[in-house]
Amino acid sequence: MQKTALVFGSTGLVGSYLVSELAENSIYEKVIVFNRKKQNYSNNKIVEILIDYGKISEYTHEFKGHDAFCCLGSTIRKAGTKENFFKIDHDLPVEIARICSNNQVSSLIVISSIGANPESSNNYLKTKGLMEKHITEFDFTKIVFVRPSMLLGPRKEFRFGEIAGKGFMAIFNFLFIGESRKYRGIHALTVAKSMIEIANMPTNKIVFESDELIEIAKND
Repeated sequence: MQKTALVFGSTGLVGSYLVSELAENSIYEKVIVFNRKKQNYSNNKIVEILIDYGKISEYTHEFKGHDAFCCLGSTIRKAGTKENFFKIDHDLPVEIARICSNNQVSSLIVISSIGANPESSNNYLKTKGLMEKHITEFDFTKIVFVRPSMLLGPRKEFRFGEIAGKGFMAIFNFLFIGESRKYRGIHALTVAKSMIEIANMPTNKIVFESDELIEIAKND
């Protein structure tokens, strides 16, 4: 049986790679993407639904498929305020999880962050940790959080801190060995491939760290 994938956050760095990989994967016959603005997709397996995430309850009937992939994420700087950041990185993924669970979507694969912890003093990591905590309260056959380290790849938006971090990773990645391997930079395409692999492999594991994603993507 071929499957239907649902993708939220499909125009971001990981999301754009994910959509391309899903469209070329024979396991999936349909890839439904939820976008704020219309994109020019050439693959006829991709079905685009324009969505107002501020009125997400109006699209409940569209959240139907086998595997849901949530790639939504922002920064406080881009969101403007801590409150807006929390809405994007916590409230939206949790609400998507609730709707997908109610619609009996089987699997949910969510991009989180290395170091996510609901008790963290760091607002970003605390938000990601709370998101993970609250999503696990819903009923799915499989819930997985992938926690990539510094994402590598060409972003559409400019993030100075990330550009500097990428330069550092390019030079010093080899220094992260042993238990520190999970802090190595990881390409967005690698994250996308690993998410698809995880969705289609038997596992009871809920959290996959960055170094594990790299190993899983090698099986693609």
